[in-house]
Amino acid sequence: MTSPAPVSVSIDPVALAQALIRRPSVTPADAGAMDTLQRQLEALGFACRRMKFGEIENLYARRGTARPNLCFAGHTDVVPVGDDAAWTAGPFEAQIKDGVLFGRGAVDMKSAIAAFVAAVAKIPEHPGSISFLITGDEEGVAEDGTVKVVEALAAEGEIIDHCIVGEPTSANLLGDMVKIGRRGSINAWITVEGRQGHVAYPHRAANPVPVLVDILSGLKARVLDEGYTGFQPSNLEITTIDVGNTATNVIPASAKARVNIRFNPAHKGKDLAAWIEAECVKAAEGFDGTASALCKISGEAFLTEPGAFTDVIVAAVSDATGRAPELSTTGGTSDARFIRALCPVVEFGLVGSTMHQVDERVPVEEVRQLADAYQALVNRYFAAFA
Repeated sequence: MTSPAPVSVSIDPVALAQALIRRPSVTPADAGAMDTLQRQLEALGFACRRMKFGEIENLYARRGTARPNLCFAGHTDVVPVGDDAAWTAGPFEAQIKDGVLFGRGAVDMKSAIAAFVAAVAKIPEHPGSISFLITGDEEGVAEDGTVKVVEALAAEGEIIDHCIVGEPTSANLLGDMVKIGRRGSINAWITVEGRQGHVAYPHRAANPVPVLVDILSGLKARVLDEGYTGFQPSNLEITTIDVGNTATNVIPASAKARVNIRFNPAHKGKDLAAWIEAECVKAAEGFDGTASALCKISGEAFLTEPGAFTDVIVAAVSDATGRAPELSTTGGTSDARFIRALCPVVEFGLVGSTMHQVDERVPVEEVRQLADAYQALVNRYFAAFA
């Protein structure tokens, strides 16, 4: 007796997005968002694994065992809502007003997760495998989320051939932009320790402020690069300077600053960290104190070269929207920086103009159109790679 053939299922991506938004998963809380998603995926025949690291809930789900394995990646955690009273509709009520869905996560990025689920529900039979890599730690420190899942999957020998990340990449109209790379990011906490004293007796003190100024001046004086093919120039920004001195007649004991560099593939994070540390050493020469930098690399720059995979995505977006998207590397970082260790990765999702804002919102028809684009992407992917 043969098993019945898989049946296409109709899932309303808007209704599923509402169900996810109603779970107030403000990072690092989960609030049942993963359970909601897991139940839906298991009903579609996915084998689901919860991969918890620290207090963070992560989910890896796969349907099929053969290659190629096309993965959809995203996150269920959201940023804080800000002033609840300023919202047109409750941030976790997922209300629809005049054809627009309001709620924290509507754009970034619960609607994209729902759209991909709805897309694969309509494709019950396919060669190869479809998988989901969903984290609850993208908007937070990102230490127990995708990076840990990627490390675990790699150690197990799990192969993902290509990945689409559902971040809100569209700029003005759905489908006008996809991201094929991102700049890297490094933060540096610079501390100069001197010796406190009276301003009238500077020889009895060691003022850390001029040393800090010299360090920052040296960092800002360097032109990191003029750009890289497909990328804008790297930039260094001073994000804070702190002395904490409330007195007018006291030389402070310490001075601190923080800088961030967004860098293109012309650089490696470790090289930038070494340069910052060297600037501290140089500025502190002859100073009766210390200068140091604690550097943390959030992610390296990467680029998925245009080719067969990006061609699939461009064609799928055109199928659903009639637009040929720009292939871009602009914007901030995403979890694609971790997934790139496993496979080529591209990002495509909704218009991001209201993400992280009060009244985050998306037209419901764009959520359905995104589901159509993802369905076309899956079909075109297996036609090209299976």
